[in-house]
Amino acid sequence: MPNKRIAIVGAGPAGLMAAEVLSQYDYDIHVYEQKPSAARKFLMAGKTGLNISHAEDVAQFLQRYDHPDWLTPWIRRWDATWIRQWMTDLGVESYVGSSGRIFPVEMKAAPLLRAWLKRLTGQGVKFHYRHVCLGLEGQQLHFQDLKHADQPVQTERFDAIVLACGAVSWPQLGSNGAWQQWLKSEQIQPFQPSNAGVERPWSSFMQPVFGQPLKRVEAWVQSEQKTMGDIVITQYGLESGLIYKQGRALRQLQQQQQPMCLHLDLLPALSQAELAKKLVPSKKQSLSNVWRKAGLDTVKASLVRELVDKALWHDAERLAANIKDLVIEIEAFRPIEEAISCAGGVKQSALTPELQLKSHPGIFCCGEMLDWDAPTGGYLLTACFATGRAAGEGVHQVLSTGSASEC
Repeated sequence: MPNKRIAIVGAGPAGLMAAEVLSQYDYDIHVYEQKPSAARKFLMAGKTGLNISHAEDVAQFLQRYDHPDWLTPWIRRWDATWIRQWMTDLGVESYVGSSGRIFPVEMKAAPLLRAWLKRLTGQGVKFHYRHVCLGLEGQQLHFQDLKHADQPVQTERFDAIVLACGAVSWPQLGSNGAWQQWLKSEQIQPFQPSNAGVERPWSSFMQPVFGQPLKRVEAWVQSEQKTMGDIVITQYGLESGLIYKQGRALRQLQQQQQPMCLHLDLLPALSQAELAKKLVPSKKQSLSNVWRKAGLDTVKASLVRELVDKALWHDAERLAANIKDLVIEIEAFRPIEEAISCAGGVKQSALTPELQLKSHPGIFCCGEMLDWDAPTGGYLLTACFATGRAAGEGVHQVLSTGSASEC
C-alpha cells in the first residue's frame, strides 16, 4: 500500500513545523510555496535580530494573546524552553536578552532556516517552490507551477492538506490572503492590522522632528495598564513597539465607534506636583528653557506645542496635568499591508480541536491564518510554531485513527 500523501500549503514557520511533526511518520509529504524560497517573512523579521520567543513566566506569556484559552494547551507544550532546545538540536544556540526576549546568538534567521530546511529535506519532505495554490475541491488541490506558467492548472489529490497560508500583512512576501475565497465568510473573522503604526495628522510645525523618538514615555488607552518605552514621530503619525502594545485596546474603541484616544505621560519619572514646580514661569528664562530644564527635550516640547492649548503654556499646574496625561486622538491604523501581523482569521468555531475544518474533512489550518493576535516580542512566532505542530499532530491523529474529536 502506498504511503498516505500530505500537502502543506505555505513554507513559513507554521507550515514547516507541521512538516516536521509529520516527517516522523511514514507519509509522503509535499510542501507547496508560491515564492522562490521558504519563509520569506521569517527571514525579513530576522534581519534586525530574530526575536523568536520570550522567557517570561508562561502564565503571563499566555495573557499576551487575545484568545489565550484556545492557544494555552499548545503553547504550554511548545513553550520558550522547548523552542530553545529545538534550536540547539539544529545547531543554533540562543540567549535571553535583558528584556526577556530570546534571540539566536548570531542574531540572524538565515542560519536557523538553512539548518531546519536541511533537516526536513533529509527526513524526506519534498519542497515545491513557485507553486501557487488556486483552490480546493474536496481533498484535491489545484495549483499552478509558475516555472511553467504556460502549462494548464494541475490537480492532485491528498489524504490530508494543511493550510499554512499566513494572513494578509506583508503580501509581497507571500501572505496575500487569497485563501479566504476557499472558505465561507462566516468561518473567518475579518482581518485588521495589528502591530502597526497609527495615523495622526500633524501641522507643518512638527516636520523638523519627524523620525525622532519620544524617549521613555508611558502610554495607555482608557484604564489599560501603562507601559513604558519610546515612540517615533513619523510624517503620518506614530510608530514603535509601544504603539503596537496599545493596538488591541485602540481597535476595541474603533469597533465601538468611539474616538481612538492614546494617553501619554511624557515625564513619568516626575509626579505632577514636582513637574508643576519646575514649570513655574521665570522672568529670567525663556519658556523654552523652562521646559527644557523641566525635562522636555525638543521632541517632547514640540508635541506639547502641537497638542496643548497655547493659553495653558504659562499655567504651570494645568500644563503639568496635560504633560502627565497628553491625549492624542488617532485617526486610523496604517494600511494592513504594512502591519507586522494581523488580528482575525479562521475562527475557532470553524475548526475541530485538531485544527481540521469542520466544513472540509481532511483540511487543516495553522499559523497566522487562524483568529488570534499578539504583540511583538516573540509571541507571534511562538504561536505559529505551536499551531503548526498542533496541526501536524491533528493530521496524524485523523489519518491514523480515521476520526477526529466531536466538539
